[in-house]
Amino acid sequence: MVDYAASRPADAPATLFDRSKALARFQSGDDLFRLLTLAAAVLVLLLLGGVIGSLVWGAAPAFKAFGLGFITSTEWDPANDVYGAATAIVGTLVTSLIALVIAIPIGLGIAIFLSELCPPRLRQPIGIAVELLAGIPSIIYGIWGFFILKPLLQAYVEPAIIAVTGPIPGLNVIFAGPAYGTDIFTAGFILAIMVLPYITSISRDVFATVPPMLKESAYGLGFTTREVVSNVIIPYTRVGILGGVMLALGRALGETMAVTFVIGNAHNLATSLFAPGTSISATIASEFAEADRGLYTSSLIALGLLLFGITFVILALARFMLMRIEKKAR
Repeated sequence: MVDYAASRPADAPATLFDRSKALARFQSGDDLFRLLTLAAAVLVLLLLGGVIGSLVWGAAPAFKAFGLGFITSTEWDPANDVYGAATAIVGTLVTSLIALVIAIPIGLGIAIFLSELCPPRLRQPIGIAVELLAGIPSIIYGIWGFFILKPLLQAYVEPAIIAVTGPIPGLNVIFAGPAYGTDIFTAGFILAIMVLPYITSISRDVFATVPPMLKESAYGLGFTTREVVSNVIIPYTRVGILGGVMLALGRALGETMAVTFVIGNAHNLATSLFAPGTSISATIASEFAEADRGLYTSSLIALGLLLFGITFVILALARFMLMRIEKKAR
């Protein structure tokens, strides 16, 4: 006969010891995991700080030579070692704005069609086709834009726009001819194609988060599909849509090779969208290899610092807007 009462006190210390060892092992594993994740986060901050520090160090001679006038000056003359970033800054912002003006309505329209109107058998093929646009390398977009898109816009689209807007004051300045093909408009157009899958994919995903009960209730009240989209789906998902637009804007601001092929790479600040221009990334890509180690290289690095600052400010403002929208929605 086994005496369980007598054996229990003798076994209890060993059980408690084994349990404490297991808890200590789990605690050490958690501590190691916490340290690894902390190290990863700190590494990202260090890399970001290193990038900013190197850009500031490299751009210092340019800002020392030209001051804040470097940002406002439109002169870019490597022969006389005089540089200004205004033309490249304007080209970067204008091409990105053109891209969003074209891509936002088309992207939202595709997302609405796929989520609400598309037949089920076509939904997946069309969605995959749109998402594949994001996987095409930018150099391919540049080659296609230069050899295919540019001649089409130059021969058919830009002359038609010039003819329509010619009698309209204001627009006849923005869309003044002649049609070069390699210009700011073409660069913005190809950027719109490149950022379209970002807007479409994110909008489609956030549209899928709308509770079916909300849409069914709206249909039960007699809403049409257009009214359900405008009064239920878009207000419910506006934060996600804005996030997708900001992601697309960040992509457009930093695009290099595709823009370099079609923008014309001219340091001329023109009022017409059909005039050749340049952007920050296109200027760096096309001129960095031939720049010397002096003020020329420093000015190009300063352009990179300005692009970093513009992107950071725009994305920070977007994040602030998202926080405001989320706060109002609560």
